[in-house]
Amino acid sequence: MEQRLAAVLAADMAGYSRLMEADEAGTLARLRTHRIELIDPAIAKNKGRIIKTTGDGLLVEFQSVTDAVKCAIEIQSRMRRRNTDVAQDRRIEFRIGINLGDIIFEDDDIFGDGVNIAARIEQMAEVGGICVSAAVATQVADRLDVPVEDLGEKMLKNISRPVRLYRIGLEGADLPAPANASEAKKGPGKPTIVVLPFDNMSGDPDQEFFADGLTEDIITELSRRHELFVISRNSSFVYKNQSVNVREVAASLGAQYLVEGSVRKIGERVRVTVQLIDAANDAHIWADKYDRQLDDIFAIQDEVTAAISATLPGRLEAAQRDQLARTKPANMAAYECALAAKVLHHRSSPDDNAQAQLLIDRAVALDPGYAHAHAWRACILGQSWVYGWCADKDATWAEVNAELERALSLDDNDADVHRILAAVNVNTNELTTARYHQERALFLNPNYDLVVVQQGELLTWLGRPEEGVEWILKAMRLNPHHPERFWSHLGKAHFAARQYGAAIEAFMHLTAMDETQHAFVAACHGWRGDALAAGAHMEKVKALSPTFEIETFLATMHYAQESDVEHLREGLTKAGAG
Repeated sequence: MEQRLAAVLAADMAGYSRLMEADEAGTLARLRTHRIELIDPAIAKNKGRIIKTTGDGLLVEFQSVTDAVKCAIEIQSRMRRRNTDVAQDRRIEFRIGINLGDIIFEDDDIFGDGVNIAARIEQMAEVGGICVSAAVATQVADRLDVPVEDLGEKMLKNISRPVRLYRIGLEGADLPAPANASEAKKGPGKPTIVVLPFDNMSGDPDQEFFADGLTEDIITELSRRHELFVISRNSSFVYKNQSVNVREVAASLGAQYLVEGSVRKIGERVRVTVQLIDAANDAHIWADKYDRQLDDIFAIQDEVTAAISATLPGRLEAAQRDQLARTKPANMAAYECALAAKVLHHRSSPDDNAQAQLLIDRAVALDPGYAHAHAWRACILGQSWVYGWCADKDATWAEVNAELERALSLDDNDADVHRILAAVNVNTNELTTARYHQERALFLNPNYDLVVVQQGELLTWLGRPEEGVEWILKAMRLNPHHPERFWSHLGKAHFAARQYGAAIEAFMHLTAMDETQHAFVAACHGWRGDALAAGAHMEKVKALSPTFEIETFLATMHYAQESDVEHLREGLTKAGAG
């Protein structure tokens, strides 16, 4: 337990319950966008440290009172600008309170009278305003050129003594522009993308709402992806109904990539076209079109949004990979190191895993607060644990869990963190806990192919393989360029569903099979009564794993139902494994 004097900033979102009731997913996505684009960078720039977050608020510690007030002014002033073209009942606005006092620090949390007063002061602030204690006002009065209004002594809830409060005025607050505005907008090395308003090519004004709604939904869905930095709707809609120059828009918004598209109604059908453009060279990275029957316009909007937001990040990542192939690791930012590590991880070989560990270690060293990097470090170490590529399995497993705890503490709203936590809990046969994290990952990003395919895997382990097949096929539709291992997941799901022909067909899509995949194909042939084919695949199993034994192999499975274990055991026995 540590006690020291610190400035505490408490922020709370006004009208949170009302906004969540009206549009839960949209509110969460817009709040996250403000966090990514404005709030978190402002805190980091002013040397603050986020101590605690709740659904609608956060507590931040600053060593300097001046830094705390400058941060609050920047957040509130820029939120005002962002809300200028947002309907009053949809605006996200904050109250902020700041106090200077003795704080008790314990287990990455803060307690004490100083924290309690900051939280109560925040409740006294106007919506969009800043309220501070006398200790704060005294220190900033001569240091910052901002109006300070004495509100007098106030009785605060659960505080026995009156507290003198002051209002920090935002009128004329001078917010210095960063030296390089474009760089400030880019964020920490992540690819920056702007979705321009889709054009209504129908000549039908009634279709305008569809084009605008589609654009907003795509921005919302892409904002769920922690690996992207998405320019806000307010900024992109400035260019609505304008003929734009790609490079000029990109330079103005600090974006590396642009998405543009159009909507055209043709009789009782609607066609949506979309393209992804690299602003640096005006090159088209990806384009597609979606033709749908115009019977339920909102269902079409949801379907096309899901398809675009699921496919586009993969195409963007592929473009980034091409650039990284020409970049030396020493020149990579944290995001780029993490991306390169992911590429190596997906190759699933001992050498690639070792290289991935080096790169993900560098990502964490460059940005210790990058939750996504910590989550992927756990994933990469977990791969080495699963395949036995580590010298000390116990130590590696402990490190996997420590990294996941760190990632979760940094960002509980990263779908990848919960996806990997679900996978870890499957490996320890903690299927109930795995379900919790899997469902949380799906809620956070329902169109992320790695989350969707893992839902299919989990359902297979839980004894619901027919549903598992549907989820895995959905993941393949979401990402037509999916990793090859999706076929292996599909084959195992078909096997558990007793669909042996479909299982064999799925496994045959693999470029090369390991001993596990050959064992499943052998079991399929065993159940079909094809002794020759079953024997051939069992020979492959024993060539790859000379010490293969049925019971040892079954111990690596995670079936919840004993009948599924027995089904695989009998299939392998029929194939001649016993």
